[in-house]
Amino acid sequence: MLKGIPQILSPELLKVLCEMGHSDQIVLSDGNFPAESMGKDCIVIRCDGHGVPELLDAILTIFPLDTYVEKSVNLMEVVPGDTVETPIWDTYKEIVSKYDSRGGATVANIERFDFYDEAKKAYAIVATGEKALYANVILQKGVVVE
Repeated sequence: MLKGIPQILSPELLKVLCEMGHSDQIVLSDGNFPAESMGKDCIVIRCDGHGVPELLDAILTIFPLDTYVEKSVNLMEVVPGDTVETPIWDTYKEIVSKYDSRGGATVANIERFDFYDEAKKAYAIVATGEKALYANVILQKGVVVE
């Protein structure tokens, strides 16, 4: 065990977060996301039994968001005509605001198939058991300045 590291972050996930460099992206996917087929060319980490908000909060305690881009957090946009509500997005913005002074202003929505294209280029995909719909998020890594 380590001090100061959220216990939800497995050794495999910690290793990946450490390996990632500036501008690399990681996807936190909900339970419906096709993580294995999207992640054929990247690392897929299983975190079944955990939700995206708790992982997002833990990751952002040690993961700097990219400040060289306007939007370093991207969500999958609701498909036009779909009547799904997305209250989880407000939760994400609250979590991001705890760790990044830009708050919700650094969060964007991207079209579903554009999101899939970005996910295919990600360094890693974290497959969760999140049940909320449209709960997928891409984080772009920044630099540690201290």
